[in-house]
Amino acid sequence: MTDLPASRWRASPQRLARLLAGLWLFGTGEGLVVHGDLGASPWTVFAQGVSVQTPLSIGQATILISGGVLLLWILLRQKPGLGTILNAIVIGVAIDVTLSLVGDDPTLVERWISLLGGVALVAIGSGFYLGAALGPGPRDGLMTGIHRVTGRPVSHVRMVIELLALLVGAILGGTVGVGTVIFALSIGPAVHLALRVMSPIAATDM
Repeated sequence: MTDLPASRWRASPQRLARLLAGLWLFGTGEGLVVHGDLGASPWTVFAQGVSVQTPLSIGQATILISGGVLLLWILLRQKPGLGTILNAIVIGVAIDVTLSLVGDDPTLVERWISLLGGVALVAIGSGFYLGAALGPGPRDGLMTGIHRVTGRPVSHVRMVIELLALLVGAILGGTVGVGTVIFALSIGPAVHLALRVMSPIAATDM
């Protein structure tokens, strides 16, 4: 049967490879940002906080949070895809693998390299997995679902959700710092650039 680009559950080997590579790069990037210890992305601050308060690792907490977010999809009547389910699992695994491989006590220069390299990998990973078009991630689906139900602008919904995740994570003990600000300001343009660069590749894979 010919694979249909609109399908969120049927994927050609190329699309599946793009999805998995993108999710792994995304998780690796998040792990490097955590390793830099200069402040993580809002949702990873949340996962860090959960990790501080429980026996869970940051990756395991990320998977748990993703599962909780997916339960909210039921109320919002959002439709998942293969990419949604794999997003909820692979990114958390990649974060833990990355943190297990990088050394402890990095120098200040190494921390900055880890932060900036991590942001770049998150952007590249986003370009890969979004281009696979196999369903939004749990957090993106939450954002678009709330937008559809409430009619509020997507940008406002996203800002409120991420600020809440950041606030709860900080209260629980997650790391907020200059890296959090850099991530928040740079990730949008970086993902946009990655999607523009990778769109010709995506077209050949579909």
